[in-house]
Amino acid sequence: MTGFTTTARFAGRRRRSDGQATRRRGRAMTKAVPYILLAPFTLLFVIFFISPIAYAAYLSVFVDRVIGGQSFVGLENYARVLADPLFIAGVLRVLLYGVIVVPVTLLLALALALLIDRERLRGRAFLQLAYFLPFAIPSVIAALVWGYMYGNSFGVFTQIARFLGLPDPDLLSAGNILFSIGNIAVWAAAGANMIIFYSALRSIPRELFEAARLDGASEWQIAWHVKIPLLRSTMIFTAVLAIIGALQLFNEPMILKPNALGAITNSFTPNMYAFNLISNTQQYNLAAAVAFTLTALIVGLTAIFLLLTRKRSAA
Repeated sequence: MTGFTTTARFAGRRRRSDGQATRRRGRAMTKAVPYILLAPFTLLFVIFFISPIAYAAYLSVFVDRVIGGQSFVGLENYARVLADPLFIAGVLRVLLYGVIVVPVTLLLALALALLIDRERLRGRAFLQLAYFLPFAIPSVIAALVWGYMYGNSFGVFTQIARFLGLPDPDLLSAGNILFSIGNIAVWAAAGANMIIFYSALRSIPRELFEAARLDGASEWQIAWHVKIPLLRSTMIFTAVLAIIGALQLFNEPMILKPNALGAITNSFTPNMYAFNLISNTQQYNLAAAVAFTLTALIVGLTAIFLLLTRKRSAA
């Protein structure tokens, strides 16, 4: 009887030990599942995103010489970029472009969002689609279409001016090209930002608007004193995206360049300047330095913008 009892106790301890080990393995597997699921993304992210950035950073501190091959030069490439008048002119050009395009785009998008958010508006779905449709068109295709419309010989605007007996508009001249490019950007981006604003508006409790109406507020007063203040975080978000997009200007001037000879040069924007360094002169090291300098500029301007908006909200 004593031997049977001892055996039973031993079997019970073994079962408890096996159960504890199974639970430990289960907990370990549960903890490991997120990392297993994230592993494919992490691997691809490192290969296709982190690795190119690291390689570009490596290139930016070296230079290829005919005699001696590749040699380490530290920040010399960055000094050359910052001292290059072509790069500086391109940066100033995109800054001017951003100062014009970003406010116009966001104000137009906000006005459209407030328009379609009105009560008892008919055709709301059609207006949403119509406003958003330009964003769905690839930027290259949009630039080609607008480039044809801007044409000096057979462009739509030229034909309209001739029909009205007005002088031909030179929309692709050096003095007008930046505004012509800005028009394409506003046309394409206003609808996308409108959808963002409209989604934010629909998330606001409608009871706030009803209470304002009961207090005698007009639709304009509701928009100015209720809707727009509640859209502040959304406006900051869209402004940051718009600033980044403006400083990365590339597609539109690149497509319009053949039709705007003399107005759009190889260094019209910083991205075009870097592209020219790679494609025409094979200066990969200097182009990498241009890319990181532009990135630092974007991060700096975005940080300044966020800091200013934060101080204003705190005040």
